[in-house]
Order: sequence, then C-alpha cells, then structure tokens
Amino acid sequence: MLSQADNETLVRVGPDRPIGKLFRLYWIPFLPSADLAADGPVSRVKLLGEDLVAFRTTDGQVGLVSNVCAHRGAPMMFGRNEECGLRCVYHGWKYDVNGNVTDMPTEPARSKLKAHAKITAYPCRERNGMIWTYMGPKDSDLPPLPNVEWNLVPKENVVISVRVQECNWLQALEGEIDSAHAPVLHGRIDKKGLSSSWLATKDLSPTFECLRQSFGLSIAAKRTLDEGTEYFRVNQFLLPFYTLVPPQAQYPELSGHAWVPMDDTHTLCIMFSYHPSQPLPEKMRTIFEEGHKGRETGHASQHAYVKNDMTVPYARYWTKYNRSNAYQFDQESQDTTWFSGLPGLWVQDAACQCGVSPIFDRSKEMLASSDAGIVKARRMLLEAVNAYVERGIEPAGVSDPDSFMVRAVSLRVPRGTSWKEASRAPMQAKLGADFGYAL
Repeated sequence: MLSQADNETLVRVGPDRPIGKLFRLYWIPFLPSADLAADGPVSRVKLLGEDLVAFRTTDGQVGLVSNVCAHRGAPMMFGRNEECGLRCVYHGWKYDVNGNVTDMPTEPARSKLKAHAKITAYPCRERNGMIWTYMGPKDSDLPPLPNVEWNLVPKENVVISVRVQECNWLQALEGEIDSAHAPVLHGRIDKKGLSSSWLATKDLSPTFECLRQSFGLSIAAKRTLDEGTEYFRVNQFLLPFYTLVPPQAQYPELSGHAWVPMDDTHTLCIMFSYHPSQPLPEKMRTIFEEGHKGRETGHASQHAYVKNDMTVPYARYWTKYNRSNAYQFDQESQDTTWFSGLPGLWVQDAACQCGVSPIFDRSKEMLASSDAGIVKARRMLLEAVNAYVERGIEPAGVSDPDSFMVRAVSLRVPRGTSWKEASRAPMQAKLGADFGYAL
C-alpha cells in the first residue's frame, strides 16, 4: 500500500513536481526520427506536462519548442516550417531550434525586441532512428546519451513502436515488472500459442527476490520445474522509466519499454524488440507491424491506430483499444480462446493497467508477496526523488551512460543455485553477443 502523499509524489510529473525534476536529469526518447521530414509538418508532443511541437529544419536539425508563441500565445502547431526555422502563422515570428527569434516581419527594422524574445526550447539528439531530448537544468552541461542496447544495435536488429496509454506512467511500468501476471493474463484456454509450452506455466506461484543495482532494480521470480531444477526470470527496472523483459526465445517478441510520462494521466509507451547480434526475421517484423494473420494487435500495427486531429499530442499514436470501448473485450473469445477475452498481449496489459482509472488510489491496494518488486521499485523511486530534491544527489545513471548496458535474463539452474551468481555474466549487455535464455 502506498500513502496518498507518496502516490502523488510518484505520479505528478510537471516541472515543479519532485519526480518531474528527477526525470529532467535524463535524456528522454520521445519520437521516431522517421516522423519528421525536413521542412515538413510539425509533430505535436507532450512531455512531463509540457505542450510542445517538434520539427525538422531545412538542414536536418530537430527542434523541440513550446506550442505557445512568445508573442501572444498563438499555437505553434500551425507553424510554417521553412528555411531553417518555425514561423508562427499569427504575426510571422520565426524561431530556430534553440528558441531564438530570427525574424519579426511585423516589427520595425530598428526594433531591438528580436534580441530579447525567446521561446522555450529543448536540445535534441538522434541515434539509430530515435530522437531524444534533454529538459533538465539550463545551467549545467548536457549529460551523455544513455547506452541502452536497443538503441545501439543496427536498425535491422530492432523493431520500435509507439503508442499512447491512458494512465500514469507508474501504473504502466509496474505492469511490466510484475512477472506473476504473465502466465495468467496472457494465457490461452485453447492450449495454443506460447502459454502451453512456456516454463512460467509450470509453477504459477513464484517466489520473488529483489536486488538493488546501480542502474535500478533486478527482480527475480523463482519457479520450481522439478525436484532438481529451478527457473528464474529476472526483470530489470532501470531508472528513471525503463523496463526489460527476459527473452523467451532466440528472437524475443518483447524486449522492454520506455514508459515516458506525457503528463500525469497519459504515458508514451515506446516498445522495443531487438536482437543484439542478428537481424530480426522478416516474418517476425511483419507480425510486429501488422499483427498475426492481419489482426490489428501487432505492436506497431498501423491498423491499430485511430486517426486523431491536431487537438491531441501524438495524434497518430492513439490506438482504438481504450477505456471507452473496454479495450474491445469479447465474451466469445474469453469462452474459447484467450483467458482474458482481450485481443492480444499488449492490449491485455493496457486494459489491466488503466481500465479502472488513469491514476489508481494506491492507498486502497491489498498487496501480495508477488508484488515484492513493485514495492521495492516504489521505495527506490521515492528515495531517489528525496535524495535529489533535498540533497542534490543525482542517480548514477545520469552521468554514467554504461550503467544502462544490462539485460533481463531467464535461467534454468540446479536447485539451490544462487541466481545472483548465475545471472551475473548474461545480465551484462554486450553488443554482438547473443542473449542467454532458457526455453
């Protein structure tokens, strides 16, 4: 159970809120590079409670600026992206990627206003098809980009998709570090698919152990396979908002997420599936993008999106599976196919994470032993927030990019073996080295 005060601390992400300040210490992935074309349309963005627009200039630079013109508050989402700047359509004030005004056509040539006018702008960097921004203190040097393995492998080795989820970031993240739910929520009653052979189904009552790390938290779920063998799945929580899921096969269906807070009640879910040394098979990529046999629940399936207008940020990434239509729950499917009656793995997760409320009152929870990782993660987050806000102590990952070079692992080991020792080597990410996994 989390107190109301602590709950508020962890889910309120605005610039003046404690955890919002912590998030701003890190580079934040927020948009696929392919979404922005030089001198093309702007993309409306919302991050940590701020209404922003992203654009790519004539020379290829990426700008991320306030959606509010510094002049009289006109929306920059209508801006003209031209000649290395974004021009407000109201009075023509033009801004560069640093937020400086480069042109004021309605002001006298002798006016000195241009030298003083500025719009909020955040620096951006691109790497391997993802755009990152830093929203932290202006008076400090930029930290290095984090060396997250999914954003370092060749593009043919990874699939990345984006969607908006209608709940606070922590509800979404907690769902992925909860290893106990998977064989239940994602189970099938027709005995087809992964659940029928997955080792986790051999023991539905795992015991949990958690280990604090410099990057965050390792959460191990131990299951008994037989008298002499135990099975460990070790999920990772990396500060500030990353989760890694143990691979279940050579080519993992899901490697993890960045749960990026848009505001207090919406989360940008950046899903990544990757292999560190091999291209993903084309058939697998097609399933990710289009769903199985054309069904609309593939991770990146454009068919799953609904076309919204410019009134909402990330308009192209709102899916048709949402609270208003009960995530398209189907009773016949529950009777014959899926244990949950919900169509597809990520839909099942989203429905349980945000189906009741965008911000659940965690003081009303009844936590169980399987929630050990969630309890530890919350405690660690609160401690990190307090250390920074009260004493100015930054988490290690802010200045150490290699602290993110870790992997989630699955292990089949002799009974009584220490998972901490057995996972030490395979937990270290190394580009070009295969995953370690137990089938």
